[in-house]
Amino acid sequence: MKKLLIFSLSIFWSLLLPAQSGSKDIPFKMEELTSSQFVTAVEKSGGVCVIPLGIIEKHGPHLPLGTDLFEIREVVTTAAGKEYAIVFPPYYFAQIFEARHQPGTMAYSHNLMWTMLEETCDELSRNGLKKIILANGHGGSTNFLQYFCQAQLASRKDYIVVMFQGGSDPVLDKEINSLEKATLDGHAGEEETSMMYFIRPDLVDQQAIKTQSGLNQERLKDLPYGYTGIWWYASYPNHYASDVAEPNKRLGELLITKEANQLAELIKYLKNNNTVEQLQEEFNKKAQNPVIK
Repeated sequence: MKKLLIFSLSIFWSLLLPAQSGSKDIPFKMEELTSSQFVTAVEKSGGVCVIPLGIIEKHGPHLPLGTDLFEIREVVTTAAGKEYAIVFPPYYFAQIFEARHQPGTMAYSHNLMWTMLEETCDELSRNGLKKIILANGHGGSTNFLQYFCQAQLASRKDYIVVMFQGGSDPVLDKEINSLEKATLDGHAGEEETSMMYFIRPDLVDQQAIKTQSGLNQERLKDLPYGYTGIWWYASYPNHYASDVAEPNKRLGELLITKEANQLAELIKYLKNNNTVEQLQEEFNKKAQNPVIK
């Protein structure tokens, strides 16, 4: 009887008390957090925020304009489910001048791209997120983002920016390699098509895969010792680079898992290690007062 009374009282009080938003179940997507939850999330994340950077551009004749955004968001949210970090909302202000000739491309000016990313990082820092990871889902932004990271040394910052760079995985790579069939696999190719087929199969138009050529047109193959911005258009005017883009759901799952595992490892490192901050501060002090010998 006594046990029954205690149980009944516990049920009664649980109904009266407001629901608790325990940190264990707190969302990691920034747009889903309440303002009060955000404070808890900053503490739980160790001040780590991941910005998944995509783009709005053509992806062959068969994939949606937001393919890169879908894929990198899937990688980042999967990683945050393994190792908690705050995930910034969808971000697509990136470099895509080479696709301005294709319908649906959103090509923002370089000034806006830089200012948006810089102010986003500044605002995250102001809100207590001092360790910012750039998770890039768009190959055309790689050089821009590497330079952005390098430019953090131009002036003193109270936060760090780290660009995620995935690597090999001896275990997963074995199965990945066994599933891949393409000899040319680039933009909107076998890997991207498979990832989208895993994430959102309803957005993959398999009937359209072969309606355009994804082969290298080699229209600048005779250019000696030079680089020009028109190289991509010269090679792949259809904004499509693949000889086989047939989707394989298992391949897509493995590719997402591989990157998510590695990103989770980076998140964990930054949450528990301050070496990057310490080195950056050491550098800034020396740069402010260099010793001339």
